[in-house]
Amino acid sequence: MHKNSLVTSSAHRSQARGGHMAGPAVYRRLVGTLSMAVLVTLSGCASLAPQLDPIALPVASDWPIQPNMTGTVAAAELSWREYFTDPALQTLIETALNNNRDLRVAALRTEEARAAFRIQRAQQAPMVGVGAQQIRAGLPDTLQPLVGGSVLEVNVASVGISSWELDLWGRVRSMKTAALEQWLATEQGRRAVELALVAQVADAYLGLRELDERIALARRTVENQQELEQIFQKRFELGHGSRLELTQVRTLLSQGKALQVQLELVREHQRNALALLLGSEPRLPPPTVPMDEALVMPELKPGLPSDLLANRPDILAAEHALRARQANIGAARAAFFPRIALTGAVGSLSTDLSDLFSSGTGVWLFRPTIELPIFDAGMRQANLDVSVVRRDIAIAQYERAIQAAFRDVSDALVARQKLAEALAVAREARAEQAERLKLARTLFDAGSAAHLEVLDAERDLLAVEHQFVQVRRAALSSQVGLYTALGGGPKQSQVLP
Repeated sequence: MHKNSLVTSSAHRSQARGGHMAGPAVYRRLVGTLSMAVLVTLSGCASLAPQLDPIALPVASDWPIQPNMTGTVAAAELSWREYFTDPALQTLIETALNNNRDLRVAALRTEEARAAFRIQRAQQAPMVGVGAQQIRAGLPDTLQPLVGGSVLEVNVASVGISSWELDLWGRVRSMKTAALEQWLATEQGRRAVELALVAQVADAYLGLRELDERIALARRTVENQQELEQIFQKRFELGHGSRLELTQVRTLLSQGKALQVQLELVREHQRNALALLLGSEPRLPPPTVPMDEALVMPELKPGLPSDLLANRPDILAAEHALRARQANIGAARAAFFPRIALTGAVGSLSTDLSDLFSSGTGVWLFRPTIELPIFDAGMRQANLDVSVVRRDIAIAQYERAIQAAFRDVSDALVARQKLAEALAVAREARAEQAERLKLARTLFDAGSAAHLEVLDAERDLLAVEHQFVQVRRAALSSQVGLYTALGGGPKQSQVLP
């Protein structure tokens, strides 16, 4: 049975049969009443949500370290394609954005929040429905003379609105605002996941490039030591060398093989981690240029801490969540005031189905209701207290998001500056160790030095070269971290209600 259907009575039936309520007049009266209700609603409703006071920035007004950077472009102005120019890395990022399951879940949550907002927005408009029903009821003997039979049969067709709340105190509007802000918060959360995914893929790609270069160093070392082992084995067999020298060469060869196996194991783990981010198996072309030449990223302008409020998606998500909590306070306050709802319908009623839409069968119903609980054991006050506490929690979370962003940028700026210095030192150390090995070999060939000095120089050069690759990768990762911390990444999407 349709909830907008009419409750019939003998009085209604007599009016329908007599034709005292003509169809057009009924429609005009109901439309006029509803139009007046709409005007009252639009002119009188007011939100009871409190104004959100400005929140002081809970961090310093400037960065604790002033970076010596020459960047002139802000991270928020660069999409990931403009910042990461390596074609191989761009392909990996695009694959991850299309296939990553965490990002897919975040996108679906955004769609869920959007649908929830549409549901809440629909509560502001009356819901119009059409209903038709047939009623058959057996009557007692005392009522049979009134209807001329033992069975009452009534056919009803109606169109009308269900219980529609006049939002005089802004309760429905506050709930709609809360749903909208929650949708916007979810959208910013999706952007945060997307930005983090871009950074994770870039960092994983850098890790693979680092391991590839270190594995190449280990293989070259193993090949060189295998050649030396053969040379010293022949020298030992001919009596021109000692077993100590042969043992030293074999020891360095074993260390090189062990390092190569260890690095290959770590690379497989890194490759599997990248595959999880991509949602598919990574296809990496063989590197043709060094890592620092392939991954040239522009220098960024750090700006001021206040710029993070408009750039970081996690801060924007916390801000929208705070505004949603603020709107919930308005809805909780409105619950203390009377709730007025309208129900109305027009239609036709007849005892014969064939005469349902004949002249003189028009009926109407207009039922305003007002509801105000007198005693609720403090439930409404508790609901308001909960809304206020949740708003205060959202304020603390918003401030914490700002502080976390400030720390991320500060750490990234320090890492960018110090790792650039460390990279310069590592480059000098590598050049010095290469010169040392060259001198040791020259002295050994001239018979002025033992081969142990050559082995020590080779071992130290290998360690320095590995350290140089690690520092270079860390320096590049610091650029990725700074780009992420400043809120760069995909362009901010426009969410329209």
